[in-house]
Amino acid sequence: MQRADAILGLGLESSCDETAASVVRNGREILSNVIYSQIGLHREYWGVVPEIASRAHLEKINRLVDTALGEAGVGFKDLDYVAATSRPGLVGSLLIASQSAKAISFSCGIPYIAVNHLEAHLYAPFLEGWNPEYPYIGLLVSGGNTVLYRVDGVGALTVLGRTVDDAVGEAFDKVAKFLELGYPGGPIIEKLARTAAHRNILFPKILPDSGEYRFSYSGIKTAVITYMKEYPAADHAEVVYAFQERALELLVRRAFQALREHGATAIVVAGGVAANGRLREMMEESRRNGETVILPSPVLCTDNAAMVAGIGYPYFMRGNRDPLSAEVSARV
Repeated sequence: MQRADAILGLGLESSCDETAASVVRNGREILSNVIYSQIGLHREYWGVVPEIASRAHLEKINRLVDTALGEAGVGFKDLDYVAATSRPGLVGSLLIASQSAKAISFSCGIPYIAVNHLEAHLYAPFLEGWNPEYPYIGLLVSGGNTVLYRVDGVGALTVLGRTVDDAVGEAFDKVAKFLELGYPGGPIIEKLARTAAHRNILFPKILPDSGEYRFSYSGIKTAVITYMKEYPAADHAEVVYAFQERALELLVRRAFQALREHGATAIVVAGGVAANGRLREMMEESRRNGETVILPSPVLCTDNAAMVAGIGYPYFMRGNRDPLSAEVSARV
């Protein structure tokens, strides 16, 4: 039995290659968080195939909604709102969660809330008891995004810098593909890097300047390829160690630069790459007294619906509603 004052939100996520449904109470308490990963479907293609992704979302979404409601011990009649990722992402995939959410909204007579996937990622720590003081610096790192934000409140995100080419997670995937290590590249490279016998820095620092916040990863990817062509017998563990150190160092440097220049005290790191253990170590090593680094648990770093239901709550409470005619978008 739910408390009379409990606000229940159902979140749906299908922006890329995870299908997910979640029920969250009062924007903070996860009652269920069900995720179906499509990695097995895309591994042989070394990346996400949009047509396969959208078809798999369509096949799984209804069962995941039923499972999420069942695990939470609630029914459709108990929901106060339904939220779904509407941007950014693969359009064909986004349509599955958004159309499902609209159908639930219409049939149950509850508000539909269209969610910015990137803002949802930055909300993930709020689901684990964190309450960072505004403004804070948000570092969003994943296979498709590398963006640095100043966050002044819900819906108040200012882009400080973003990648001008590859996202950091994309660079991990491309290096892993070139070295024929497997897909997805991030976890494989992190694991292999920890076995390196010699931990030499083989590649130059990325963007050594300090006057801006942009990111770039095509150069380090090319450096790895060039090095392997020159030294084909090089130990892969040592190469990916050097690659990972340089790739992550730029993230850490930019995040703390923004923190100190904007007078903030906390950095929230979110997105799939935030699950990287070495990145977590480097963030902690760079932190000064009085500075806080907040990283969600790994399950909340990758795409999930709890963060979607969670960020839907403050929008619901301030009266935001989206029409059933609202469209999805590949971009923010």
